[in-house]
Amino acid sequence: MLIYTVKVFTGEMPFAGTKNSVYIKLVGTNGESERTYIPKTAKYGSVKPYCLLGYLNNEWFCSKVVVTTPEGDTANFPCYHWISSYVPLMIREATGQYVGVQYRSLCRFSFERKKELQSRQELLNGLNPMMIRRCSKIPENFPVTEDMVKDSLFEKNLEEEIQKGNIFLVDYKSLHGAIANVINKKQHFLAAPLCLLYMTPEDKLMPIAIQLKQEPGDDNPIFLPTDSEYDWLLAKIFVRSADFTEHELNFHLLRTHLLAEVFAVSTLRNLPMVHPLYKLLSFHFRYTLQINTLARQKLISENGLITENAGIGGPGMIEFLKKAVASLTYSSLCLPEDIAERGLESIPNFFYKEDGLKLWDIIHRFVQKVIGHYYTCDSDVQKDSELQNWIKDIFFNGFLKKDSTGIPQSFSSVTELVKFLTMVIFTVSVQHSAVNSGQFDFGGWMPNFPIALQKQPPNTKGQSTEKTMLETFPDVNTTVNGIATVFLLSKQSTDFVALGHGYQDLFSEKTILQLIRKFQDELKIYSFEIQGRNVSLPLPYTYLNPNNVENSVAL
Repeated sequence: MLIYTVKVFTGEMPFAGTKNSVYIKLVGTNGESERTYIPKTAKYGSVKPYCLLGYLNNEWFCSKVVVTTPEGDTANFPCYHWISSYVPLMIREATGQYVGVQYRSLCRFSFERKKELQSRQELLNGLNPMMIRRCSKIPENFPVTEDMVKDSLFEKNLEEEIQKGNIFLVDYKSLHGAIANVINKKQHFLAAPLCLLYMTPEDKLMPIAIQLKQEPGDDNPIFLPTDSEYDWLLAKIFVRSADFTEHELNFHLLRTHLLAEVFAVSTLRNLPMVHPLYKLLSFHFRYTLQINTLARQKLISENGLITENAGIGGPGMIEFLKKAVASLTYSSLCLPEDIAERGLESIPNFFYKEDGLKLWDIIHRFVQKVIGHYYTCDSDVQKDSELQNWIKDIFFNGFLKKDSTGIPQSFSSVTELVKFLTMVIFTVSVQHSAVNSGQFDFGGWMPNFPIALQKQPPNTKGQSTEKTMLETFPDVNTTVNGIATVFLLSKQSTDFVALGHGYQDLFSEKTILQLIRKFQDELKIYSFEIQGRNVSLPLPYTYLNPNNVENSVAL
């Protein structure tokens, strides 16, 4: 009789184990074993391991199963899932393959993450580096004149500075017409500002003109640094409040959390665990469905914190998200293309750009080599029905069948596949870190990131005082709720998994494992480079240090 030795590994997180019985059978090409109770180790008879099937009587986190054959070879069966009571789980052997099916297991948070969540230059390197773009022409609805800004430009010519590439624009036009919230039974107010900025000879980016509404007119003045102290302060406060909305709902919620969910759901629907793309992407979706479920319950539900406390909460939030979805494009999700489209390739001291482009390149080269191991030519991609169903699901259900987004409906080449996978991994790790990790750093001081404002945007100059500014700020309870939220969302979890880790739990091929180690080494080297650069910076940019980039949208 041939003997197969089976070792079952339980996860290391609290409450991962089960005191109930675990049963297992080996299934191979020549037959299968009996359904057998498994203690710490067990031995089985004459079948060649192909897949195995487990049963249990309570939730349990199974890391992996390792089977040793009679010849002494090792077969790895990675799981890394919570398994629910009485639900059978079929696990395929780890070698990557295109086809195969299996049952899905129950996903959930680790105990630490669940406990924590229930208890706990800005436009360039701050929380939202996604709005700024180089200004090639002053917009017609923002009639800034030479005389208005000559002092801010140190007597330089506005048009000449535009041509030199020193003038930048931030336009919150998507907030035009947005419905403001009623908070504490009081009507609150929104602005849809335009802000003009100047890169000084000292490479400092300074705001030089602000208009708080999209349509110019006598009741919509252009505020300037030369205006009274509180006129200028109040104008900047309305810009920062608009940035809260754009950041939290568009660039944070929609473009990282909800997109990650689209990618994760399509992966679970269409790719079996044995598929190389499943292995490549699986750990990049760790906790994503759980955190999004919690966000729907606690933040954007009918009684959610954002719904009840944000200036854009309630019906305005849904309308704003519809606009944001309509503006979503594939090129805007690909950092090299987005930076080029916004004209920011040569802007100095833009560390989000520098670190982001470097990490995009590192991820792209890693994906290229991994995918090249499985897909040796374009026809391999074209013939993979599971892969084609995966991208079709993303296009139809995630991007609503809109050709204007530029999202592919199918893949015809290895190059197309590599680019798309790079975008997916970058979005759910690097991009999320860029817009998530600094929330408390920049939002913990409420005037810099007000969740809501109680007074209308000023429509004249010379009327604002300190009292006006204080009356414009949100109530204390609204402020506390906002700050508590950004603090919680910025706090790194105790079971944080950094970019580049987790792959080796699902891959078994030596070539792929070598590529993973090289990928991790490159990330480690760039981490040291960032640390060296940051030593000389008055405000270090740490959010895209690979050591600080979580592997998934997990918070």
